[in-house]
Amino acid sequence: MTTSTAPSETAVPLARNRAFGLLWLGEGVSVVGNATTSALLPLLAVTQLDAGAAWMGLITAAAWLPWLLIGLPVGAWVDRLPARPVMIVANLVAAVSLASVPLAFALGVLTLVQITVVAMVGGVCTVFFRTAYQVFLPEVVPAGQLEAANARLFGTESAANVAGPGLGGLLAQWLTAALGLALDALTFLWSAVCLWRIRPARATVPDDDPAGPGDRLAARIREGVELVRRDRYLPWFVGMGGASNFGLTGYGALLVLFLVRDLGLTEAGVGAVLALAGAGGVVGAVVAPFLSARLGSGRASTVLLVLSGPTALLVGAGLPGWGAAISGAGGFLVGLCVVSGNVIRNAWRLRYVPAGLRGRVMTVMQVVNFGTMPVAGVAAGWLGGVLGVRETILLMAAVHCLATWSILVSPLARLRELPPGRLGRLGG
Repeated sequence: MTTSTAPSETAVPLARNRAFGLLWLGEGVSVVGNATTSALLPLLAVTQLDAGAAWMGLITAAAWLPWLLIGLPVGAWVDRLPARPVMIVANLVAAVSLASVPLAFALGVLTLVQITVVAMVGGVCTVFFRTAYQVFLPEVVPAGQLEAANARLFGTESAANVAGPGLGGLLAQWLTAALGLALDALTFLWSAVCLWRIRPARATVPDDDPAGPGDRLAARIREGVELVRRDRYLPWFVGMGGASNFGLTGYGALLVLFLVRDLGLTEAGVGAVLALAGAGGVVGAVVAPFLSARLGSGRASTVLLVLSGPTALLVGAGLPGWGAAISGAGGFLVGLCVVSGNVIRNAWRLRYVPAGLRGRVMTVMQVVNFGTMPVAGVAAGWLGGVLGVRETILLMAAVHCLATWSILVSPLARLRELPPGRLGRLGG
């Protein structure tokens, strides 16, 4: 790939970077809608359609299954396509799909099957959007500002995760969950308009990709897989991330059911507990650059991973009434550690992986990291019926804990800074 850079724009501070400002604004509104939906869809399924553990697991699985089905080819396609139009189309399709839920509800024909299908369509859009997003961000932000930009984006996402679930719970209680989903569809349209107005300074042109323009799709996918497999460091993050996400998604699939039926919370109470996890993420995003500078990116990443494990066990330890605060505290601490670590590691990956390979390499990692999530949803739904909801949440939290502690036996454990250089030069 060739990259056209406008030198006069590379030193523009983030506060005056119009392209980044539009990206930030569009994503800020969109992630509020996403966070609202994260509360509204499960609440709609549980309270209006009487979904049990199995259906909650299937809905969660459907949202993440596209990473397994299309993740690898999407990574190869995005490396050959302009990223911004891909993101715009993904937003538009997601808006139409989500809007079908309140329409069906108003007509009295909404089913759990439709909710599951909408979750899967949203997952497909997420695969395209998130893959293109990794390619697009360095087009609007210089390399030296990536960590600061990621901190702002992750911070905004976490702030949205504070407001979104609480807002979703209130909307479900005051109006209906279905009407709240109609508002979320509008946020995707807002994001599409903001992206349409961006004119990036560093436009990536897919004309001389190192894999060769005539290569078959399978060859391009294989190149991304081999680059990750042969690297000394990336496989550790891939394996650990996949196992960790299995645990986190497993207990997340049953969390709303647990809060409503085991702890007896109202819709607003569910939103408040979920919002605490977002509040932890806000704090994590704010402190991430400080921790990276003070401890070193490698050491900070390791410490945060180790701490995020046992805190997840608190989520399943909540009790009815005020004891639900235990679950909220666990969510807060998990959010703080996970988001802070993600800010640090994501900024490093964007520097470490060359631009021409970023779509494929990032997608290979995400296919494993996110590909365990549909399996986790199905497994959690089945285990919830066999072992019980609380017991399954604690089991899944323990899986996440063991996964994060695996960093202690990796070559990254003793590094003060995450590895410098570029992918392919440090492989081992």
